Amino acid sequence: MELKKTILVFVILLLCPIITIAQDASKVLTGRVFVENGDKLEPMPGTIVCWLNTNDGGISSVGGVFSIKRHAKIDSLEFSFTGYKSKVVKVTTDMNNIEVILEVDALIKVDDIKVQNRRGTAISKIDMAKKEMISFAGLCKMACCNLAESFENSASVTVGFTDAVSGARQIQMLGYAGTYTQMLDESRPIMRGLASPYGLSFVPGMWLQGIQISKGITSVASGYEALTGQINLEHRKPTDDEPLFVNLYLSDELMAEGNISSSFNVTDKLSTVILGHAAIDKKPMDHNNDGFLDLPNREHYNFANRWLYKATSGVQIRAGIRLLSEDRKGGQMDFDLDKHKGGTDQYGFGILNRNFNAYVKVGIPILENKLQPEEEGYEDETTSSFAVVADYTYHEIGSFFGIKNYDASQDAVLANILYQINYGKKHKLITGVSFTGDNYREDLVDRYILDGVEGSKPMNFDREEYTVGAFGEYTYNFMDKLSLVAGVRVDHNNDYGLMFSPRGQVKWNILPNTVFRVSGGIGYRNSTLIADNMGMLATGRQIVIAPDIDRMERGVTYGGSLTQSFTLSNGSAGSVNFDYFRSGFTNQVVVDQELNSNQINFYNLDGRSYTNTYQFDFTIEPFDRFVATTTFRYNDTKMDMQKQGLVERPLISRFKGLINLQYATNYDKWMFDFTAQINGSARLPSQTGIITNGEYEDSPVYPMFFAQVTKKFRKVDLYLGCENIANYTQDEPILSANDPFSTEFNSSVVWGPITGRKFYVGMRYTF
Repeated sequence: MELKKTILVFVILLLCPIITIAQDASKVLTGRVFVENGDKLEPMPGTIVCWLNTNDGGISSVGGVFSIKRHAKIDSLEFSFTGYKSKVVKVTTDMNNIEVILEVDALIKVDDIKVQNRRGTAISKIDMAKKEMISFAGLCKMACCNLAESFENSASVTVGFTDAVSGARQIQMLGYAGTYTQMLDESRPIMRGLASPYGLSFVPGMWLQGIQISKGITSVASGYEALTGQINLEHRKPTDDEPLFVNLYLSDELMAEGNISSSFNVTDKLSTVILGHAAIDKKPMDHNNDGFLDLPNREHYNFANRWLYKATSGVQIRAGIRLLSEDRKGGQMDFDLDKHKGGTDQYGFGILNRNFNAYVKVGIPILENKLQPEEEGYEDETTSSFAVVADYTYHEIGSFFGIKNYDASQDAVLANILYQINYGKKHKLITGVSFTGDNYREDLVDRYILDGVEGSKPMNFDREEYTVGAFGEYTYNFMDKLSLVAGVRVDHNNDYGLMFSPRGQVKWNILPNTVFRVSGGIGYRNSTLIADNMGMLATGRQIVIAPDIDRMERGVTYGGSLTQSFTLSNGSAGSVNFDYFRSGFTNQVVVDQELNSNQINFYNLDGRSYTNTYQFDFTIEPFDRFVATTTFRYNDTKMDMQKQGLVERPLISRFKGLINLQYATNYDKWMFDFTAQINGSARLPSQTGIITNGEYEDSPVYPMFFAQVTKKFRKVDLYLGCENIANYTQDEPILSANDPFSTEFNSSVVWGPITGRKFYVGMRYTF
């Protein structure tokens, strides 16, 4: 009955009427901001609109719409957006509505342009792939302590726990685990190998300027590893006009967090940004009274330093380092590390992650535009550039799950050399070579107790792998109406030989506000068996890995989207989007806990594995500063499993519905955000062995609600929020919690929230 009431509330919110707010037209000036995109104009959200030489103003919303109170003494408005020339417009008393067109600043490289959409999320109309963009403003609308908490307003990405002991979170896209989604840091691949299970918690949300989510196959220049999509992170830049930014956060469970960043110019050519982060969660919690900590105690420290050098010749050098340390401890409430580790009196968990990363990116222009954009012949000029990217990561894990121990380290080196040439606006060619090298040292001591007898099997996964590749990608643009991308890369792996990855994309602007996209191609991923599936260590079962297992997974993804933008009679904007994608694997590592109730079996796919994903998005801004977004996604996902045949993949939610309501008062002084989710059921894996009659158990449909209020002052934002407002939690997230060393103990069957309602407060200070 309670669930029915919750669903009814959700439906009412979807259908609630929109209440408009009237303003005195004589005191308020409205308008829209545009930029030129080929032969048409595009609305420009995120444009700063201020009365000249003052801080009085606001920011344009989704459709480039702004509304500003008239100034008593000043009659000139200034419009500014990074990467575009600032524009001053004189406003007379008879003007009530104006339109402004910004021009690109030819002196600023595209790579330096920072797009900030105050309304949180948007679907790009310009990019080749359907790209969902989450701005810094969107990140601020959630707690966003780390990247794992940055997707609650997105139905494209689902976030859940890998198990109910470690607190590790994972994403799902197109019905598959986040390990099949390539993670990029400003186009550099990250979270590979050992970093994948906890990588989402390694990226502080307040370090980011934005996130771009792309479904399906993407550019070959990023590598061969994107099978279901790509998530690119944009960090704070050395060139940001923020000498100091501080964010402080505290939850009602006494989880405390602090972030600090500082960007400044060392010289007129050299700039840097320093980023610091610390999070401490020490309060033991057991709200469901199962004897286990709901979440482990955690200490997390993160430091990064990024540099940018811009030479007068146009050469740019970007470099940076990052140091990270995270210590998690959990398990039973009475577990004592000194007394109980390695024994069977109390179940304990601990993991220590250490990470170091360093990178350098060099961009060299070879042929540059000599003409200005407004000069004749500018569009036909040939330009070219050369880039080198080098990246090194060291990651170390020391962990134990009860009586199981897993210790590992990884040295990873990546290098990319790219050459790009543009023949006017119609033709672009990118070619390059790449190298990836990984040195793994992995030791698993798999201890388990079966029928009262302890078994132990040490396993070693040490290996050296390297892959060299070459790629080429051609783009043709016809009058900004039709764009075609054809790419191919060939890689050679020292263990698995040649890998061939053809990929293609088409973008067709059917009408000025109607965009159709299709894409498809092949991707590969080298599975790190234990690190990719560390939640399986939080069971009492024996780990069994097929001796001839092929870790190189291969898949095909294709699909498309149709996006329609529109403008209401009052000048406000909206959009409708529908997309469909299908992912299928020709080889996949199957992790099966149903083949044998005493084991976790790893083996290769023998048959089919596929997912069909359908998604509908609707966004509307019915009046200034109020945005409503509704999304619904449906997954049809199947896999062949040993002795079962083609069955629904376990623990994949069948559907998800979402509505997000955002409202801001004049000048964003008060900001309100509310999100409601309805999460579909999922098939639960059998805990008693193979089911032959097909009568599987399903998880229930459940709701989630989030809300946040922000009060903005001149330099300080204060925010108050609540997550999981309805206090919904999964019943019995740990099976056989009273007998944690038996084969019936299993904390990996997680389909819903583990923790209940959480209140939090915070402050953001910007100088």
